[in-house]
Amino acid sequence: MVTAVTSFGRSGLYDWFAQRVSAVIMAAYVVYLVGFIVTTPELGYAEWKELYSTLWMRVFSLLTLLSIIAHAWIGIWAVLTDYVTTRMMGAKATVLRVAAQLVMGVVLITYTVWGIEILWGF
Repeated sequence: MVTAVTSFGRSGLYDWFAQRVSAVIMAAYVVYLVGFIVTTPELGYAEWKELYSTLWMRVFSLLTLLSIIAHAWIGIWAVLTDYVTTRMMGAKATVLRVAAQLVMGVVLITYTVWGIEILWGF
């Protein structure tokens, strides 16, 4: 059985399922926001502030943010392992892949912290 670094010892099925669940959450968020925009005739700062001041919308936004991060990490890992390691054999490929994963990990953690700060005002 093949295990993936992204799932910390779980199978590829776990990664596949996590990506599908995160995609559904992101799609639901987009559908809701499009519906909100279409049904709100006077859309301004006050309406956006009111929408995002509710607890359920903050939780939904946080869940969507975490879904984006998980979805991106799994996708980045898959692309880097498929194309960098497979196409470029050798130690240089491994170093390049690990460096790219490290950079992307730092970026994703930064986006997560920044998103939480924006949503919850810490």
